[in-house]
Amino acid sequence: MLKIPEISQEFNLGAFLLDRHIQEGRGEKVAVYYRDKKVTYAEIVSYANRVGNVLQELGVEIENRVMFSLPDCPEFLYVYFGAMRMGAVPVPVTTMALPADYRYYLNDSRAKVFVTTPEIADKIKEVQGDLRHLKHFIVLGEPGPGQLSFEELIESASDSMEIVPTSKDDMCFWLYSSGTTGRPKGVVHLHHDLLYYMPPYCTEVLHLQEDDICFSASKMYFSYGRNNSIESPFLCGAAVVLEPELPKPEKLVEVITKYKPTIFFSIPTSYAGLLNLLENTKMEYDFSSLRLCISAGEALPKIIFDRWKKKFGLEILDGVGSTDVGVIYLSNLPGKVKPGSSGILLPGFEGKLLDEHNKEVPLGEIGTFWVKNDGTTPYYWNNHEKSKENIHGEWFNTGDKFYMDEEGFYWYAGRADDMLKAGGIWVSPLEIEGILLEHPAVFECAVVGAPDSSNLEKPLAFVVVREGYEPSPQLEQELKDFVRSKTAHYKYPRWIKFVNDLPRTASGKVQRYKLRVALSNDKSYL
Repeated sequence: MLKIPEISQEFNLGAFLLDRHIQEGRGEKVAVYYRDKKVTYAEIVSYANRVGNVLQELGVEIENRVMFSLPDCPEFLYVYFGAMRMGAVPVPVTTMALPADYRYYLNDSRAKVFVTTPEIADKIKEVQGDLRHLKHFIVLGEPGPGQLSFEELIESASDSMEIVPTSKDDMCFWLYSSGTTGRPKGVVHLHHDLLYYMPPYCTEVLHLQEDDICFSASKMYFSYGRNNSIESPFLCGAAVVLEPELPKPEKLVEVITKYKPTIFFSIPTSYAGLLNLLENTKMEYDFSSLRLCISAGEALPKIIFDRWKKKFGLEILDGVGSTDVGVIYLSNLPGKVKPGSSGILLPGFEGKLLDEHNKEVPLGEIGTFWVKNDGTTPYYWNNHEKSKENIHGEWFNTGDKFYMDEEGFYWYAGRADDMLKAGGIWVSPLEIEGILLEHPAVFECAVVGAPDSSNLEKPLAFVVVREGYEPSPQLEQELKDFVRSKTAHYKYPRWIKFVNDLPRTASGKVQRYKLRVALSNDKSYL
């Protein structure tokens, strides 16, 4: 059982997640597998200290933000922990942003230091003159004009550092939300937060042990990836496999077969891609090391759960979390799974489902999920109105719609702004999408509301067809009839819009608001 000490007023998470393992004899244990390299816990401490010393020499002080945009690699961890250990605030951001996005991240956060790769540095050149607070631009590899070499700085720095004393309530790290509903928010987390939100997931869902090896398709600059590749393994003394390339199915197969992780974290779209690859090619693979498969980011359709279990004999444990709360707080458990559900509320969290008047809904009815845990974000940076909208004392309004069954399992019904009414009755896009995905012609889909001739809202489905199928009026009617045969008649999509792909965030979530915008601009198919 994971033992978490009582948190003192003076507490530094970057010290707790690393130094404890040295003190308990895990210094020479492998913490990271990266390509053909193994990095021990002691080596991570050494390099994190070097980064911390470099930052101090560059004039970084406590609470200053240190932003970095790096692929999954050991240097990501060195910067993350190094900044934290010297009292600064690490702010990882996506490697797939546009120059204007980096300008927003850097100016909004007021980061003094930015660490990245030469490729991303080249992208930022066009906005570098607009960066109001940045003082030091550090690059892994060959630096350009006005840039500093990460390797040279680290090589000359001491690997011994005195941890800067921080309060348990000081800012510890930020992440920018993935932006499913618009502009990303700077989500602030404090040094004590992880010790409230993370242990329940590690003990109740993962049963994580020192000999486990974690591998996440989701990258560390996402909240889900941070949970999987930093917080879980470094809390429990386990190891993690880091892969810098994009998580294409072929790459995931290669990594799992080579490193033999025991726990695999991914998202439904990725699980579907793996199944399609392995069911339709003769690619060699070995998934025998896996004891757990985890899914989050979007609801896992039952059809994908069933296909995965049939092929590999493994259940996918679906769950729901958020950057704001810090971790997955609803999850299916090993041996306690309801396919298609989001699972049960984990210990350490309190939850309630409320209607539009903030009254608790009866059992079985859809409501907005509110959650309470002392690790939830206290506020969004520089966004007072959004903070007031979502944070209500100890309670956080997730904006996610669920209903709960008699056994305490929660069933996801979409975001509050994704729900639609058909025939005056609330309809979940997820339910319709789950049925459509059972049809052999449907590769992926997303459902939004659209006005009919009487200006009443009805479901409309954007559909990407599988290889070997062609969009046609006949297929459109077939899909409508297919949904009608499996659910209440008012829920079937009145229109089918065939598309080549769906708009997604960098973490893979479908951006239905973009589909609604596209719909408002083009009603030719209604």
